Amino acid sequence: MELRHLRYFLVVAEEGQFTRAASRLAMQQPPLSQQIRLLEEEIGFELFERLPRGVVLTDAGKAFAEDAQRILDGLHQSVERAARIARGEIGTLSIGLTSSASFHPLTTEAIREFRRLHPDVGVDLTELNAAEVNERLAGGLVHVAFLRKPVVVPPDLSFVVLDEEPMVVVLPEGHPLLARKRSREPEVELRALANEDFILVRRPGAPGMYADILTACREAGFSPNVAREVPRMLSGIKLVSTGLGVTLVPASMQRYSQVGVVYCRLKKPHALTAPLTLTFPSTISNGAASRFVEFVREHFRDAGAGTAA
Repeated sequence: MELRHLRYFLVVAEEGQFTRAASRLAMQQPPLSQQIRLLEEEIGFELFERLPRGVVLTDAGKAFAEDAQRILDGLHQSVERAARIARGEIGTLSIGLTSSASFHPLTTEAIREFRRLHPDVGVDLTELNAAEVNERLAGGLVHVAFLRKPVVVPPDLSFVVLDEEPMVVVLPEGHPLLARKRSREPEVELRALANEDFILVRRPGAPGMYADILTACREAGFSPNVAREVPRMLSGIKLVSTGLGVTLVPASMQRYSQVGVVYCRLKKPHALTAPLTLTFPSTISNGAASRFVEFVREHFRDAGAGTAA
Protein backbone atom coordinates (compact mmCIF):
# COMPACT_ATOMS: atom_id res chain seq x y z
CA MET A 1 0.00 0.00 0.00
CA GLU A 2 1.31 3.41 -0.95
CA LEU A 3 0.42 6.82 0.44
CA ARG A 4 -0.99 7.86 -2.92
CA HIS A 5 -3.56 5.08 -2.60
CA LEU A 6 -4.78 6.64 0.65
CA ARG A 7 -5.02 10.05 -0.99
CA TYR A 8 -6.91 8.61 -3.96
CA PHE A 9 -9.29 6.81 -1.61
CA LEU A 10 -10.03 9.91 0.47
CA VAL A 11 -10.69 12.10 -2.57
CA VAL A 12 -13.13 9.53 -3.97
CA ALA A 13 -14.81 9.34 -0.55
CA GLU A 14 -15.17 13.14 -0.45
CA GLU A 15 -16.45 13.47 -4.01
CA GLY A 16 -18.69 10.38 -3.96
CA GLN A 17 -17.94 9.84 -7.63
CA PHE A 18 -14.96 8.56 -9.59
CA THR A 19 -15.28 11.08 -12.43
CA ARG A 20 -15.13 14.18 -10.20
CA ALA A 21 -12.41 12.61 -8.07
CA ALA A 22 -10.32 11.85 -11.17
CA SER A 23 -10.70 15.43 -12.37
CA ARG A 24 -9.61 16.73 -8.97
CA LEU A 25 -6.60 14.43 -8.98
CA ALA A 26 -5.71 15.42 -12.58
CA MET A 27 -5.91 11.83 -13.82
CA GLN A 28 -8.21 9.70 -15.93
CA GLN A 29 -11.20 7.94 -14.37
CA PRO A 30 -10.35 4.34 -15.43
CA PRO A 31 -6.87 4.31 -13.81
CA LEU A 32 -8.34 5.79 -10.63
CA SER A 33 -11.04 3.10 -10.48
CA GLN A 34 -8.36 0.47 -11.03
CA GLN A 35 -6.18 1.85 -8.20
CA ILE A 36 -9.11 1.79 -5.76
CA ARG A 37 -9.98 -1.76 -6.79
CA LEU A 38 -6.34 -2.82 -6.24
CA LEU A 39 -6.42 -1.21 -2.79
CA GLU A 40 -9.58 -3.12 -1.89
CA GLU A 41 -8.03 -6.37 -3.07
CA GLU A 42 -4.92 -5.70 -0.98
CA ILE A 43 -6.80 -5.02 2.27
CA GLY A 44 -9.38 -7.74 1.65
CA PHE A 45 -12.66 -5.87 1.83
CA GLU A 46 -14.71 -3.34 -0.15
CA LEU A 47 -14.39 0.31 0.74
CA PHE A 48 -17.22 1.58 -1.45
CA GLU A 49 -20.66 0.48 -2.43
CA ARG A 50 -20.92 1.14 -6.17
CA LEU A 51 -24.17 2.88 -7.14
CA PRO A 52 -25.50 3.82 -10.59
CA ARG A 53 -24.56 7.47 -10.10
CA GLY A 54 -21.65 7.32 -7.72
CA VAL A 55 -20.24 5.55 -4.67
CA VAL A 56 -20.80 5.61 -0.92
CA LEU A 57 -18.51 4.33 1.81
CA THR A 58 -19.21 0.97 3.38
CA ASP A 59 -19.10 0.79 7.18
CA ALA A 60 -15.59 -0.63 6.89
CA GLY A 61 -14.74 2.15 4.43
CA LYS A 62 -15.90 4.80 6.91
CA ALA A 63 -13.61 3.40 9.62
CA PHE A 64 -10.73 3.12 7.14
CA ALA A 65 -11.26 6.71 6.02
CA GLU A 66 -10.91 8.03 9.56
CA ASP A 67 -7.62 6.21 10.07
CA ALA A 68 -6.35 7.12 6.61
CA GLN A 69 -7.00 10.79 7.30
CA ARG A 70 -5.14 10.58 10.63
CA ILE A 71 -2.19 8.94 8.88
CA LEU A 72 -1.96 11.67 6.23
CA ASP A 73 -2.45 14.43 8.80
CA GLY A 74 0.29 12.93 10.96
CA LEU A 75 2.61 12.70 7.97
CA HIS A 76 1.95 16.34 7.10
CA GLN A 77 2.71 17.40 10.66
CA SER A 78 5.91 15.34 10.67
CA VAL A 79 7.07 16.90 7.40
CA GLU A 80 6.27 20.40 8.64
CA ARG A 81 8.09 19.82 11.94
CA ALA A 82 11.15 18.45 10.13
CA ALA A 83 11.06 21.40 7.72
CA ARG A 84 11.00 23.84 10.64
CA ILE A 85 13.98 22.06 12.20
CA ALA A 86 15.82 22.24 8.87
CA ARG A 87 15.05 25.97 8.65
CA GLY A 88 16.27 26.48 12.21
CA GLU A 89 12.89 27.65 13.51
CA ILE A 90 12.76 24.94 16.18
CA GLY A 91 15.29 22.53 17.65
CA THR A 92 18.26 22.86 19.96
CA LEU A 93 21.36 25.03 19.61
CA SER A 94 24.46 24.19 21.67
CA ILE A 95 26.86 27.12 22.12
CA GLY A 96 30.36 26.82 23.54
CA LEU A 97 31.79 29.81 25.43
CA THR A 98 35.22 30.50 26.82
CA SER A 99 34.93 32.24 30.19
CA SER A 100 36.32 35.55 28.92
CA ALA A 101 34.16 35.51 25.77
CA SER A 102 31.06 35.12 27.93
CA PHE A 103 31.77 38.52 29.53
CA HIS A 104 31.78 40.38 26.23
CA PRO A 105 28.47 42.28 25.88
CA LEU A 106 28.22 41.31 22.21
CA THR A 107 28.08 37.62 23.16
CA THR A 108 25.26 38.00 25.63
CA GLU A 109 23.37 40.41 23.37
CA ALA A 110 23.58 38.06 20.39
CA ILE A 111 22.30 35.06 22.35
CA ARG A 112 19.56 37.06 24.09
CA GLU A 113 18.30 38.64 20.84
CA PHE A 114 18.39 35.33 18.97
CA ARG A 115 16.31 33.70 21.71
CA ARG A 116 13.81 36.57 21.55
CA LEU A 117 13.41 36.17 17.80
CA HIS A 118 13.35 32.36 17.91
CA PRO A 119 11.66 31.32 21.16
CA ASP A 120 11.08 27.75 19.91
CA VAL A 121 14.83 27.09 19.65
CA GLY A 122 16.31 25.71 22.85
CA VAL A 123 19.78 27.08 23.68
CA ASP A 124 22.35 25.15 25.72
CA LEU A 125 25.53 26.89 26.92
CA THR A 126 28.77 25.05 27.68
CA GLU A 127 31.89 26.67 29.16
CA LEU A 128 35.07 25.61 27.35
CA ASN A 129 38.65 26.74 26.98
CA ALA A 130 40.06 27.59 23.56
CA ALA A 131 41.85 24.26 23.30
CA GLU A 132 38.56 22.36 23.72
CA VAL A 133 36.58 24.30 21.11
CA ASN A 134 37.80 22.53 17.97
CA GLU A 135 37.42 19.11 19.55
CA ARG A 136 33.86 19.77 20.71
CA LEU A 137 32.85 21.27 17.36
CA ALA A 138 34.34 18.33 15.45
CA GLY A 139 32.49 15.87 17.68
CA GLY A 140 29.17 17.70 17.31
CA LEU A 141 29.00 18.30 21.07
CA VAL A 142 28.58 22.02 20.40
CA HIS A 143 27.30 23.65 17.21
CA VAL A 144 28.99 27.07 17.43
CA ALA A 145 31.37 28.71 19.88
CA PHE A 146 32.50 32.13 21.06
CA LEU A 147 36.17 32.34 21.98
CA ARG A 148 38.98 34.81 21.95
CA LYS A 149 41.82 33.52 19.79
CA PRO A 150 41.69 30.06 18.19
CA VAL A 151 44.40 27.53 19.02
CA VAL A 152 44.61 26.36 15.40
CA VAL A 153 42.60 27.16 12.28
CA PRO A 154 41.61 23.82 10.66
CA PRO A 155 40.04 23.97 7.17
CA ASP A 156 36.78 22.38 8.29
CA LEU A 157 36.03 25.24 10.70
CA SER A 158 35.24 28.88 9.99
CA PHE A 159 36.31 31.76 12.23
CA VAL A 160 34.71 35.20 12.17
CA VAL A 161 36.24 38.01 14.25
CA LEU A 162 33.39 40.07 15.67
CA ASP A 163 35.35 42.56 17.76
CA GLU A 164 38.82 43.62 18.89
CA GLU A 165 39.02 45.09 22.38
CA PRO A 166 41.97 46.31 24.45
CA MET A 167 43.55 44.24 27.20
CA VAL A 168 43.73 45.71 30.68
CA VAL A 169 46.05 45.07 33.61
CA VAL A 170 44.58 43.68 36.83
CA LEU A 171 46.41 44.84 39.95
CA PRO A 172 45.68 44.12 43.60
CA GLU A 173 44.34 47.02 45.61
CA GLY A 174 47.12 48.97 47.29
CA HIS A 175 49.68 48.03 44.63
CA PRO A 176 52.58 50.56 44.45
CA LEU A 177 51.75 51.37 40.83
CA LEU A 178 48.39 52.70 42.03
CA ALA A 179 49.85 55.01 44.68
CA ARG A 180 49.85 58.07 42.44
CA LYS A 181 46.91 57.07 40.26
CA ARG A 182 43.98 59.26 41.21
CA SER A 183 42.11 58.73 37.97
CA ARG A 184 38.99 56.60 38.05
CA GLU A 185 40.54 54.76 35.11
CA PRO A 186 44.25 54.46 35.96
CA GLU A 187 46.81 53.70 33.28
CA VAL A 188 50.05 51.80 33.56
CA GLU A 189 52.84 51.11 31.12
CA LEU A 190 53.49 47.50 30.28
CA ARG A 191 57.18 47.82 31.06
CA ALA A 192 56.27 48.92 34.60
CA LEU A 193 55.25 45.28 35.20
CA ALA A 194 58.75 43.95 34.49
CA ASN A 195 59.35 42.85 38.11
CA GLU A 196 55.84 41.51 38.75
CA ASP A 197 54.73 37.90 39.08
CA PHE A 198 52.35 37.17 36.20
CA ILE A 199 49.27 34.95 36.50
CA LEU A 200 48.19 33.68 33.08
CA VAL A 201 45.72 31.19 31.68
CA ARG A 202 47.53 27.92 31.05
CA ARG A 203 49.27 27.76 27.70
CA PRO A 204 47.36 24.61 26.51
CA GLY A 205 44.04 26.28 27.28
CA ALA A 206 44.69 29.62 25.57
CA PRO A 207 47.99 29.43 23.71
CA GLY A 208 47.19 32.32 21.36
CA MET A 209 46.62 34.93 24.04
CA TYR A 210 49.40 33.49 26.21
CA ALA A 211 51.85 33.98 23.33
CA ASP A 212 50.55 37.48 22.59
CA ILE A 213 51.16 38.59 26.16
CA LEU A 214 54.70 37.17 26.21
CA THR A 215 55.47 38.82 22.85
CA ALA A 216 54.17 42.23 23.99
CA CYS A 217 56.23 42.03 27.18
CA ARG A 218 59.39 41.21 25.24
CA GLU A 219 58.70 44.12 22.90
CA ALA A 220 58.40 46.29 26.02
CA GLY A 221 61.89 45.19 27.01
CA PHE A 222 61.42 42.36 29.51
CA SER A 223 60.60 38.68 29.76
CA PRO A 224 57.67 38.21 32.16
CA ASN A 225 57.95 35.95 35.17
CA VAL A 226 54.94 33.63 34.81
CA ALA A 227 54.61 32.58 38.43
CA ARG A 228 51.26 30.81 38.14
CA GLU A 229 49.06 29.37 35.42
CA VAL A 230 45.32 29.00 35.93
CA PRO A 231 42.54 27.22 33.99
CA ARG A 232 40.32 30.32 33.59
CA MET A 233 40.79 34.08 33.56
CA LEU A 234 38.36 34.39 36.45
CA SER A 235 40.71 32.25 38.52
CA GLY A 236 43.55 34.60 37.67
CA ILE A 237 41.57 37.67 38.77
CA LYS A 238 40.74 36.00 42.06
CA LEU A 239 44.40 35.19 42.67
CA VAL A 240 45.33 38.80 41.95
CA SER A 241 42.91 39.88 44.68
CA THR A 242 44.97 37.84 47.17
CA GLY A 243 48.15 39.70 46.19
CA LEU A 244 49.83 36.74 44.48
CA GLY A 245 50.57 38.59 41.23
CA VAL A 246 49.12 40.54 38.31
CA THR A 247 47.34 39.51 35.16
CA LEU A 248 46.03 40.87 31.87
CA VAL A 249 42.48 40.31 30.64
CA PRO A 250 40.18 41.67 27.90
CA ALA A 251 38.60 44.98 28.90
CA SER A 252 35.06 43.56 28.97
CA MET A 253 36.06 41.39 31.92
CA GLN A 254 35.92 44.52 34.06
CA ARG A 255 32.23 43.61 34.27
CA TYR A 256 33.39 40.97 36.76
CA SER A 257 33.43 42.91 40.03
CA GLN A 258 36.04 41.17 42.11
CA VAL A 259 36.70 42.76 45.47
CA GLY A 260 40.36 43.63 46.01
CA VAL A 261 41.45 44.32 42.42
CA VAL A 262 41.83 47.39 40.21
CA TYR A 263 41.57 47.28 36.43
CA CYS A 264 44.05 49.57 34.65
CA ARG A 265 44.32 50.61 31.04
CA LEU A 266 47.56 49.93 29.21
CA LYS A 267 49.44 52.91 27.87
CA LYS A 268 50.47 52.77 24.27
CA PRO A 269 52.59 51.83 22.33
CA HIS A 270 52.43 48.39 23.97
CA ALA A 271 48.65 48.14 24.02
CA LEU A 272 47.39 44.58 23.67
CA THR A 273 44.10 43.64 22.06
CA ALA A 274 41.86 40.60 22.43
CA PRO A 275 39.58 39.42 19.63
CA LEU A 276 36.08 38.03 20.07
CA THR A 277 35.69 35.21 17.57
CA LEU A 278 32.68 33.19 16.46
CA THR A 279 33.64 29.73 15.20
CA PHE A 280 31.51 27.05 13.58
CA PRO A 281 31.82 24.12 11.12
CA SER A 282 32.34 25.22 7.55
CA THR A 283 29.48 22.88 6.62
CA ILE A 284 26.67 23.29 9.16
CA SER A 285 24.18 20.44 9.45
CA ASN A 286 22.13 21.90 12.31
CA GLY A 287 19.40 24.27 11.10
CA ALA A 288 19.31 26.33 14.30
CA ALA A 289 23.10 26.74 14.20
CA SER A 290 22.97 27.87 10.59
CA ARG A 291 20.29 30.43 11.42
CA PHE A 292 22.29 31.65 14.45
CA VAL A 293 25.49 32.11 12.45
CA GLU A 294 23.58 33.99 9.75
CA PHE A 295 21.95 36.17 12.42
CA VAL A 296 25.25 37.02 14.15
CA ARG A 297 27.07 37.75 10.90
CA GLU A 298 24.25 40.00 9.72
CA HIS A 299 23.72 41.97 12.92
CA PHE A 300 27.10 41.93 14.69
CA ARG A 301 29.78 41.54 12.02
CA ASP A 302 30.20 45.31 11.65
CA ALA A 303 31.56 45.44 15.20
CA GLY A 304 34.66 43.48 14.26
CA ALA A 305 37.67 43.51 12.05
CA GLY A 306 36.81 40.74 9.59
CA THR A 307 37.41 37.05 9.25
CA ALA A 308 40.28 35.08 10.64
CA ALA A 309 39.72 32.27 8.17
